[in-house]
Amino acid sequence: MGSLIDILIFVAILAVAVTLGFGLWSMYRGGEQAASRSNKLMRLRVALQAVAIVLLCVGMWWKSTHAG
Repeated sequence: MGSLIDILIFVAILAVAVTLGFGLWSMYRGGEQAASRSNKLMRLRVALQAVAIVLLCVGMWWKSTHAG
C-alpha cells in the first residue's frame, strides 16, 4: 500500500505541474479564448493540488501508523 500511495502522489504532483505549464502557455498566447482556457486550467490546477495534498496527508498518516 505504501508504494501505491507514493506512485499516486508522484502522479498527482506531475499532473499539477503539467496543468500549470499548459495554463501558463495559454496565458502567454493571449486572446479572449486563451484567457478562458487558461482560467479553466488554473481552476483544474487548484483541484489537482487539493488532491495532491490529501494524498500527501494520507501517505504521511499511513507511514506513521504502519512503520516497521
